[in-house]
Amino acid sequence: MPHLENTVLCRESQVSTLQSLFGERHHFSFPSIFIYGHTASGKTYVTQTLLKTLELPHVFVNCVECFTLRLLLEQILNKLNHLSSSEGEYSTQITCETFNDFVRLFKQITKAESLKDQTVYIVLDKAEYLRDMEAYLLPGFLRLQELTDRNVTVIFLSEIVWEKFRPNTGCFEPFVLYFPDYSIGNLQKILSHDHPPEYSADFYAAYINILLGVFYTVCRDLKELRHLAVLNFPKYCEPVVKGEASERDTRKLWRNIEPHLKKAMQTVYLREISSSQWEKLQKDDTDPGQLKGLSAYTHVELPYYSKFILIAAYLASYNPARTDKRFFLKHHGKIKKTNFLKKHEKTSNHLLGPKPFPLDRLLAILYSIVDSRVAPTANIFSQITSLVTLQLLTLVGHDDQLDGPKYKCTVSLDFIRAIARTVNFDIIKYLYDFL
Repeated sequence: MPHLENTVLCRESQVSTLQSLFGERHHFSFPSIFIYGHTASGKTYVTQTLLKTLELPHVFVNCVECFTLRLLLEQILNKLNHLSSSEGEYSTQITCETFNDFVRLFKQITKAESLKDQTVYIVLDKAEYLRDMEAYLLPGFLRLQELTDRNVTVIFLSEIVWEKFRPNTGCFEPFVLYFPDYSIGNLQKILSHDHPPEYSADFYAAYINILLGVFYTVCRDLKELRHLAVLNFPKYCEPVVKGEASERDTRKLWRNIEPHLKKAMQTVYLREISSSQWEKLQKDDTDPGQLKGLSAYTHVELPYYSKFILIAAYLASYNPARTDKRFFLKHHGKIKKTNFLKKHEKTSNHLLGPKPFPLDRLLAILYSIVDSRVAPTANIFSQITSLVTLQLLTLVGHDDQLDGPKYKCTVSLDFIRAIARTVNFDIIKYLYDFL
């Protein structure tokens, strides 16, 4: 099918396998097909495109949206009912609470003339969420053809392997089909296929080659790369538009786009700003961190005391314990800097990484850096737990049974400085490495 070959690129093997499994419209197909692969590997796109191109009756349901049994079953039945009803005919909403009701209603709907003598396909996207629902649901869908005595195939689309699905009690095994990640050559071919009509295919292919050279090591997500390609292309062809370079002057075009791709590298996957904000950032040549709304992680909003807890944790992680007296005790006496610095401590603590610290030390530093008096209430301890949940702190464990829990601060210096600025705290003054 020439149209399908032009629409679905670099997935010839998977398309061929699926077409073989589907067979003729009136043939009984395989009862269940399990398709898995990493995100943006073409699972959903290939399946939908194939079913639409072949004009096969199908129902597509996202398991994230249908997070309860009732929602899932009703969504399938109502979409199927809409398929079976003729144009202009009003179809009533179907309610379904149990899987037994689903089987009964499914039989009734598929008696319709429009669905007779052909395979009906039910596609369950994000199928991994089925594992959180009733235990009988997955085995039920796997045997739906047998239970309903109808020509139906259930297609599961998932990012995890079938072995993580298989129930301990056993079940009907689906046909398993793997979608591997796109290679750099595949990505080059797919992204180059999107070239704007006003520019030549070779010019856009050269741009995609530069883009992949920068981002392929950190990002292989086709959706993200496609977004980055669209977002940065106007800047790449700016010298051509202004008449400062030709389409073949790759060196000048690279020098123009290089700093902007480095900026884009800071927000890969985050999608924290709109395309219009990104264009403004490129036009103004500003630092990405200065744009309001960029890097929500850097400007994360925390409760007031959580900010000080995080600052205290950072100081405890990167300052030797013996320096606490110097930094946090008002009348510590005179300490000579020559004695303070030892040969074996000349290596920067920031290069060695964060060290674990006990809870008592964290609280002692916290009480020293907060202006107001802080009581060790349950609220403070719950905020420490929240920081662990957010993975800003790591719970290391206990050294022995008598010792309390130990923590590590996992955030970067830039992050902690951004947090410190929001509470007007000069953290550099308290860091041993910056003495």
